[in-house]
Amino acid sequence: MTLTTMGFVGLGNIGKPMASTLLAALKQQSIVLKVYDINHTAVAELVEQGAIGCRDLADLADCQIVGLCVRGDDDVDDLITAGLFDVLAADAIVAVHSTVTRDNVLRWHQQAKDCDIHLLDAPITGGAQGAKNGTLCMMVGADQALFRRVAEGYSISAKQVIHTGDVGSGVVFKLANNMMTYAQFAAISEAVALVTASGLNPETVYQIGEANGVVSAQMKTFISNREMLAAGCSSEDMNTLMGPFVGLAEKDLDHALVLADQLSLSLDTSKIVRRHIRTTFLKNTASQDRG
Repeated sequence: MTLTTMGFVGLGNIGKPMASTLLAALKQQSIVLKVYDINHTAVAELVEQGAIGCRDLADLADCQIVGLCVRGDDDVDDLITAGLFDVLAADAIVAVHSTVTRDNVLRWHQQAKDCDIHLLDAPITGGAQGAKNGTLCMMVGADQALFRRVAEGYSISAKQVIHTGDVGSGVVFKLANNMMTYAQFAAISEAVALVTASGLNPETVYQIGEANGVVSAQMKTFISNREMLAAGCSSEDMNTLMGPFVGLAEKDLDHALVLADQLSLSLDTSKIVRRHIRTTFLKNTASQDRG
């Protein structure tokens, strides 16, 4: 089946640049992109770039692939409850780009199957900048035939589209990736604290770490931005600016630890990172850590 129309739901911090990059690539192949979000301003911005704006989910009815880039499990549930599966044609694909639980992916997959459509997990990594630059990595849990169909739509706008295994496997790899990311953030946060408390220049931490491959560009960007904000922000300001990102980190680590418990696996270091991730993001302006 030739791909002619794709849909994209969720035009937030990552979703909007991802949709914009996807739109630019699809236009070159005369493939239509329809976009939907409760934020009408974000929809209007994509319409100006050439997308077709949707007033409601029913306008996605002719989409062969619909990507969901919403905040989390509850938002996906809300879209399904609102009738997303009901409006799509048989054999359509719903690709969940959000970081959610494996249990819910498998539940949604069965619900979609009951409606003669397909749902698979296709989480992404690379952040808003990666979405803008077209350098995202997408991890797709699906059978080979569905993976090929999804890759047809997304490989033109992502750096890599990786087949990770059956449905539910993509999000496992995303949780594993995020566990490593947040552990790195915690490590550089404490390294900078040690050096600064010793009266030394933290920039040298970056220089040495980059030289030996310990400090990545993502780690440096995180800690540099956090230090800049902390220097001029009150505790309330830090919570306002960084709080949403803390919430995502806590959610993702919680998902990973719940999955580990289901697998009778003890992830002791990740448990420590989870206990301290709020302070890692908010520095010493943070409120008391939540367990």
